[in-house]
Amino acid sequence: MSVRVLVVEDEALAAEAHASYVDRLDGFTLVGVARSAAEATRALAAPGADVDLVLLDLHLPDGHGLALLQRLRAAGVLCDVVAVTSARDAEVVRHAVAQGVVLYLIKPFTFAGFRAKLEQYAAYRASVDAGSEELAQDEVDAMMGSLRTGGSAPLPKGMSPETMRQVQVALRDHGPLSASEAAGVVGSSRVTARRYLEHLADTGRATRHPRYGGGGRPEVEYRRT
Repeated sequence: MSVRVLVVEDEALAAEAHASYVDRLDGFTLVGVARSAAEATRALAAPGADVDLVLLDLHLPDGHGLALLQRLRAAGVLCDVVAVTSARDAEVVRHAVAQGVVLYLIKPFTFAGFRAKLEQYAAYRASVDAGSEELAQDEVDAMMGSLRTGGSAPLPKGMSPETMRQVQVALRDHGPLSASEAAGVVGSSRVTARRYLEHLADTGRATRHPRYGGGGRPEVEYRRT
């Protein structure tokens, strides 16, 4: 499932750039742009509003972004927030973390920097979605580690966080799976599914086991660790 993103940014050029960056990323869908705290509040309170992630500028024309976040939390709005701001004060960063900002991206930045930060968030979402209802300590560590720089290794070139999330969820809900079975669940080719399953096995998040049945060589099945 694609991550639904609301951009909250008062500067027109920056808002346009951030929106276009979101559109360029696999696994993310832009659902709107708000140019003020009031617009953001209306967008998030609208009937049927379905936002997973807010990219929040902290300097808005009608108030501070963290004040907006505090009001949203008090109103029960629990979507994740990435601060996208030029504010570098340690005290501001500390308050942002205390109010639940999951990542902090300092302006100015390139598309590559933006992509790296959102892929970091996507890895976190993949860990959340693939987790059990009750988590073991190593699962919690992996989930939280994906939000820290260097906490989880980046995916190899050509692999997308969204497809990785789908494969992990398939393994959790339908495993153990062979590459062919995983491909059927996620709607990919067998070669693609096997590549992602092998990466999970190589990084300790899945194990390989022979599956015997019929003649010929045994098939490899993958089990979630």
